[in-house]
Amino acid sequence: MNHIEQQAMDGNRMTPATVKRIQRLGLLIGLVGLVLAGLGAFLNLEEFWRAYLLAYVFWLEIGLGCLGLLMLHHLVGGRWSASIRRLMEIGALTLPLMALLFIPLLFGLHTLYPWTNLAQAPNEVVQNKTAYLNIPFFIARAVFYFIVWLSLAYLFNRWSLEQDRTGAPHLATRMRRLSALGMILYMLTTTFAAYDWLMSLEPAWSSSIYGLLFIIGQALAALSLAIIGLRLIAEEQTANDGWVKSFNDLGNFLLGFVMIWAYFAFSQFLIIWSANLSEEAIWYFHRSQGGWLSVGIFLVAFHFILPFFLLLSRRVKRKAQLLTVLAALMLGARLVDLYWLIMPAFYPNGVHLHWLDLVIVIAMGGGWLAVFVWQWADKAPLPQHDPHLLVGNPHEQHEAFSTPQ
Repeated sequence: MNHIEQQAMDGNRMTPATVKRIQRLGLLIGLVGLVLAGLGAFLNLEEFWRAYLLAYVFWLEIGLGCLGLLMLHHLVGGRWSASIRRLMEIGALTLPLMALLFIPLLFGLHTLYPWTNLAQAPNEVVQNKTAYLNIPFFIARAVFYFIVWLSLAYLFNRWSLEQDRTGAPHLATRMRRLSALGMILYMLTTTFAAYDWLMSLEPAWSSSIYGLLFIIGQALAALSLAIIGLRLIAEEQTANDGWVKSFNDLGNFLLGFVMIWAYFAFSQFLIIWSANLSEEAIWYFHRSQGGWLSVGIFLVAFHFILPFFLLLSRRVKRKAQLLTVLAALMLGARLVDLYWLIMPAFYPNGVHLHWLDLVIVIAMGGGWLAVFVWQWADKAPLPQHDPHLLVGNPHEQHEAFSTPQ
């Protein structure tokens, strides 16, 4: 058994007091937010459903991104992913909560989706999609998506804990084989979920890149969470010598995903602009009017340009404090990006920010945090018996946690 495996065997788990404190905070935030959300629903039900959809997709994409990165780890391996594997497993275990939180959305379908009432959507293109866009099939697809996601999350967690206990080498092979099939199912289900839950808000419009944008957004959100979580683990386990290499690798992958997101976003815009078809260009027209253009410029600046140039710096990627701040910024940019994708469908003439948009995001986040910490509480912070966890350089750890100048 190598040094880091032994450390994982004896690694610090969250103390019961810490778990209870964080869970109480999360549940308190969730409870207060629930009361305020209920008041908001009473005052304006339409605003409530729109804000609920925004918050739901934001927290769902983090859990789905964790599942995707977890399968990527089992397929390609590497120390960069082994160090965050347990965090990805725990993030994927928040998906049962998101499955429960999807149920309320079913009561807001008529408010959110114009295709649920053809009298409100007389467009011929929409009418031709009724074989796909109808409520029974919509619900059936959602059930299938969650069955796939929850099954994968359950199996990976079960086998990972068994690997912790036994160290049986066949479990790594089993998880790799499941990942090969699971990645295909994950790509298909998340793509169609993006079509169903987001793109069909404007059902006359379609884009073949939309699903890929949603998947890359998930990866960015999950990787940002992993960087923040790894910083907490690394501070607890100061005996580990290899953290700076892990942060550097995660910074490189964050840079890669930022570039892929920008490439897909620009490709979608360029193709639609070049075609110049009214039924396609209307989507971007809505997002260039009444302040929405400013939101788009904000995304270009803070979802691409700023993180791109910062992540080119080796110093930023090797300083845990700086990379953690950048990861938090990326999570905020992800929320703004989802806001830009969703809200112009309801407010095409200008930016509209309601207090419920923030309240429900925070409220749902409190519940999400409580579940995340609860799942983390009784598990070692690092996976045990993972061959990709190697010993690093003592100088690198000091460099990672030294104060930035």
